[in-house]
Amino acid sequence: MEVIRIIGIALIGLIIIIILKQYKPEFSIYISLLVGVLILLLITDKLTGIINLLQSIANKASINSEFLSLLIKMTGIAFLSEFAVSICKDSGEGAIASKIEIGTKIIIISMSIPIISSLLEIILKVLP
Repeated sequence: MEVIRIIGIALIGLIIIIILKQYKPEFSIYISLLVGVLILLLITDKLTGIINLLQSIANKASINSEFLSLLIKMTGIAFLSEFAVSICKDSGEGAIASKIEIGTKIIIISMSIPIISSLLEIILKVLP
């Protein structure tokens, strides 16, 4: 069960961080990063399976593969930015975290423009 491994790694990391904060608080961020990377590595197989399933469905439904690729990239950006924001907030750098959030939102919006314009073209074709 992947969930048990993820929770176990997180709890072990949390215990190590709590202990380290008493003696060497500057090292706690490294443990937090390590735990996050380990969890990301554990879920890569699941992510690959999800992406393959989405591609299979998109091929069957004749959906433009470029749009699916954009959606997967935008989702990846959202996940990675959330990870970075959490690390920044844990480090007490809320200002940097908010800048990451703003930057990634702008990137995601700019990446979604082709999808939005395609939807608008379809709507305009349907309307008389």
